[in-house]
Amino acid sequence: MKTIKIKEFSFSKYHGLGNDYIIINDLISVVPEEKKGILAKKLCERRYSVGADGLIFVSNSEKYDIKMRIFNNDGSEAEMCGNGMRCFSKYVFENNLVDKISFKVETLNGLIIPELVVENGKVIEVKVNMGIPILECDKIPVIPGKDPMHCINEKIQAGDKNYNFTAVSMGNPHAVVFKEVDLNNQEVEKYGSIIESHERFPNKTNVEFVKIISNQEAQIKVFERGVGITMACGTGACASVVAGTILDKFKTNKPVTIHTDGGDLIITASDDGVYMEGPVVKVYDAKIENFEI
Repeated sequence: MKTIKIKEFSFSKYHGLGNDYIIINDLISVVPEEKKGILAKKLCERRYSVGADGLIFVSNSEKYDIKMRIFNNDGSEAEMCGNGMRCFSKYVFENNLVDKISFKVETLNGLIIPELVVENGKVIEVKVNMGIPILECDKIPVIPGKDPMHCINEKIQAGDKNYNFTAVSMGNPHAVVFKEVDLNNQEVEKYGSIIESHERFPNKTNVEFVKIISNQEAQIKVFERGVGITMACGTGACASVVAGTILDKFKTNKPVTIHTDGGDLIITASDDGVYMEGPVVKVYDAKIENFEI
């Protein structure tokens, strides 16, 4: 593919509980479609570039108020991202791209409606209805095991270890593993990477390791598909609460505090969707000149 040079473009850096994103206003496109994934891979590389877990484009929507596109730091496009959605919501409101505290966002996974908590014109928190979780194997997708329809608390071999996992989609696939012992990054890195690309997941998967603290509290560590270990994962927190509710580890329709390495998210699994609440922070605005992709 031919290399091109973009003379100049602006971007912003945001994070939700340490899950960090570069955001580009693409309403007036500055990045050719075929170069978006390549740009994500180059910009997100830590130490050699800006560094981030992903790249978000703010785009026009023909159906809703605005559109979010998100690319992982390996250049692949993701269906949705909870922490990314909170960052996106703060960005578009504070840059006057939307003028409502609740608005409709088009994503690759469909409609998402964030609700903003605003103080003195600044968004300090975002609550998002992440939608109805998907449990059908063919829609996640995951290769069925003993149950042809659902994958609940099934065994999976990852290298020299066996785990029980529950498969959930929150617009993107998740394998949720519950553990009784303390969680550590070495295990998450080693076995999360194996499960991520396991043959049972045709499109790969995000992997959550969850330690239950009480029926309304848990700790999670996440190996994100196409990224690796991250400080937090909004859809992963949601999937963990859904899986835990199915397995009677959490109370239905009650908020669950999920402790991530980056901070806490409040997740409520209800009949009309899974609600996620959490903070979001703007880090800085910047500009790049003469960037080759």
